[in-house]
Amino acid sequence: MAYEEAKKKLRGSICPVVTPFTESGEIDEKAFIDLIEWQIESGSHGISVTGTSGEPSSLTIEERKRVMALAKETIGGRVFFAPGTGSTNHDETMELTKYAEELGADAAMVIVPYYNRPNQEALYQHFKTVADSVKIPIIIYNIPGRSAVNMEVSTMKRLVVDCPNIIGVKEANKDFEHVNRVLLNCGRDFLLFSGIELLCYPMLAIGGAGFISATANVEPVKVAELYNAWETGDVKKAQDLHFELMPLNDVLFKDTNPAPAKVALGMMGKITPKLRLPLGLPSTEIQEEVRKTLIELDILPKEAAVK
Repeated sequence: MAYEEAKKKLRGSICPVVTPFTESGEIDEKAFIDLIEWQIESGSHGISVTGTSGEPSSLTIEERKRVMALAKETIGGRVFFAPGTGSTNHDETMELTKYAEELGADAAMVIVPYYNRPNQEALYQHFKTVADSVKIPIIIYNIPGRSAVNMEVSTMKRLVVDCPNIIGVKEANKDFEHVNRVLLNCGRDFLLFSGIELLCYPMLAIGGAGFISATANVEPVKVAELYNAWETGDVKKAQDLHFELMPLNDVLFKDTNPAPAKVALGMMGKITPKLRLPLGLPSTEIQEEVRKTLIELDILPKEAAVK
């Protein structure tokens, strides 16, 4: 896909699909396929896997490749596909990004390495080396809350100038001034995706391309409708959906993502609510908050309330 064509296509609500496990901890491939089918039927514009919501650090390299391949096969070109291919390890990131290209993914989402805390020059070298090794479009994933390092706008601008296949960024960054400066410095056609749920709507207002929101795992229809409403000029509807989704956004981050989302999907009968250690399920109190919110939003029937 030519990069200009990719910039026109890769827009909207991209769901970062969770990786479901069986009770024994194996990847539940049937549940995973069903989740992707449900996402497409519900109007999600794209699918991502093995990003933060997909628990990539709990998967082996071969498991990540299997999840990516299964997603690509299931999607079958119906919506665009942008798997997460980054890790703390440079060589693994190279291997997974090349694999995404071999699969025919529409883009690869590469995270700022977590735990390592590289300086800005090291970040530049890491991303440039990865981008230069492939022709697939690259979306930077900037998530300082997880990585403990923020990719500065100046570093992002260098990469955009030097790497034509770096076409966008998922900004899980609460600093709205920063994300404004991303578009100012990287170009108004640079694809800016929100990775912060409460900034999905505001980022559209400054020219964002959409969002990669964990909330879409639980309420894909309304998350996609928020983007559609904005695109068709129905600002009032987009604003209404923004505020309607806020209670769900809040409760899904009462504990580490994707634990509350997996609890919700378990209550909805979509998956077994299982995480791999070191992650675990939220407290009983948080689980009941999730249940209450799902009932209030008519995602679960009222009779699902615990008596």
